[in-house]
Amino acid sequence: MRFDIITIFPDIFESYLKEGLIARGLKKKLIQVKVHDLRKWTKDKHKTVDDRPFGGGLGMVMKVDPIFRAVKAIKKKKSKVILFTPRGEKFEQKTAFKLKKYDQLVFICGRYEGVDERVAEKIADLKMSIGDYVLMGGEVPSLVVVEAVSRLVPGVIAKEQLLKERTTKTKGYLEYPQYTRPEVFSPRKGTNWRVPKDLISGDHEKIKKWREKRERTIEK
Repeated sequence: MRFDIITIFPDIFESYLKEGLIARGLKKKLIQVKVHDLRKWTKDKHKTVDDRPFGGGLGMVMKVDPIFRAVKAIKKKKSKVILFTPRGEKFEQKTAFKLKKYDQLVFICGRYEGVDERVAEKIADLKMSIGDYVLMGGEVPSLVVVEAVSRLVPGVIAKEQLLKERTTKTKGYLEYPQYTRPEVFSPRKGTNWRVPKDLISGDHEKIKKWREKRERTIEK
């Protein structure tokens, strides 16, 4: 599974990709993450990636031509080109399953006031959003998708049973409340925060029923 990220701020990704299960997946060559500086595909001496919007308005708009050249150079077979935009389809767990089927995902990270609409219309295969809010760029969303899809790649998560238990293609992401030691926590005198009795009963059937009753899913 290969992820190609097109951005004007490539250094944002450096520390994140060196930590946790993503770093492990990279080290074991289960996934590949390549970060590309969009300015590499500009043709002027100033490496310009943006310009003023036609019709006027605040801010600058990212140009279509360097993005076109970048995608053309990077894209391979069985790939999906994704543009992150607040107007895009909302990313969910079931989306991660769909994207896992591709050999390559190419992410276009917008910045400034936005991206020339011809990128959305002619270059991107999918417009995507990670939520109903506006961010400063597509870099954080790209990392969200990299992590959500990578954890579905066999071997990235050591405990495969954990993946099967908490993630389903039909119900999305499943979760129930978790507790650990101490059994009783007393933050101040006269106050005791206790672990539910069923979880410390040793009765596997009671534990199972307790968890199923409180299981939450991202699906409405």
